[in-house]
Parts: sequence; C-alpha cells; structure tokens
Amino acid sequence: MTAPSQAAIRAACEALSEIDPALARAYELIGVPVWRAHEASYALLARTVVYQLVSTRAADAIWGRVEAFLGQVTPERVLGCDQEALRACGLSRPKLSHLNTIAAAIAEGVLDLPRVQAADVDAARAELLAVKGIGPWTADLFLLYAAGKMDAFPHGDAALMEAHRRLGGYETRMENKAFTRLAEAWRPHRGVAAHLLWGWVNAERAKAGIPPA
Repeated sequence: MTAPSQAAIRAACEALSEIDPALARAYELIGVPVWRAHEASYALLARTVVYQLVSTRAADAIWGRVEAFLGQVTPERVLGCDQEALRACGLSRPKLSHLNTIAAAIAEGVLDLPRVQAADVDAARAELLAVKGIGPWTADLFLLYAAGKMDAFPHGDAALMEAHRRLGGYETRMENKAFTRLAEAWRPHRGVAAHLLWGWVNAERAKAGIPPA
C-alpha cells in the first residue's frame, strides 16, 4: 500500500489552486484530501473490473457475492474455481473472462504488481494495459490507489467531470476529450486533482446524508 506524504499532497494542492479556479475552490472547502490507498493486489484489479459500467449498488452486491464464494480473491482461487458458479455471482461473461486473464497474467509472472508499483507512471501504465481485461480506467485507478502515482489520472470519470463543472460554475459538463486536454495543465499532479474533486463530491454527499462514493 503506497500513498504520497501529506506534505507532498498539500504542496500539489497549492500548486493546482494557482492553475485552476475549480480546484482552488475544492481545496478551500475540503483542505488536503485523503488519499485512497489500497494494497497492490489482484483483488483490487478484480474489484475495479467488477465495478465498471454498473451502478455502485449493483457492483457492491456482485462483489460481495464474489468474496463470499471465493473466500479470498486471489489469482489461484479464481483460476481454480467452478467458473459457472463464479459467474452466478452476477458477473457477465466478459467480466468473468477479464478476471481470468488478469489472474493468469499474475500467476504466470507476465504482470508483476511490485514492479508496477516501483516503475514510473508511464511504464507502469503500459505494463497494466498490456494485459487483456485491464483498460485505461482500471489501470489508472490501480496506479492511484495501490502505487500512489501522483500524476495518474482516471480519464473519462464522470464524477470528476461533474464535480469540476459544479465547482467552476460552468453550465455544461465538458466532453471527455476536452476534460482530458484540460487535465494536461495539472501535470504532474493530476492524481491529486482527482482526489480533490472526489473529496469534494464525498463532502457534498455527506451533507446530504449519502454514503461516500
């Protein structure tokens, strides 16, 4: 589990506040965001795949059944289990296939998670994306949560785009490509920008009595 230091995050927030008024507003309201740190594991990759393109409530239910069925979510248990029983947890056939290809890549040493953690962000992202089943969003979240890469950025994250719109007082949300171009100005702290925006979203949810996303 790796996360940047509080001092590094604070310095990045201050730099970002000089660049983008929406990020400055988020920093003013929530201060230094809490970094979402997780163990660098197959389970994190598998969970991210499960949560793609479904509601959080549905993904929570599916993942809960997967954990209950496997006991511990590891490459060995996924590869060695009854595949139809695993699919019955609520996984689509493509997601089940992705869980298996990622598990095989780790079991065979093709994907080395400690090496990914230690590599620079571009090399780490390339190693993850070389594995079938790991798309850009999954790779970038892993690099943020498990490797603490301060410049990893989950392109296309709708919550980030909506938070930026609201904080900036814009009438319409940017399209994905436009938002990605905007985020280039946040280098080398795009991951901190993401955490600022997520932090503000969760602060707003807390005000409304809604669990964090």
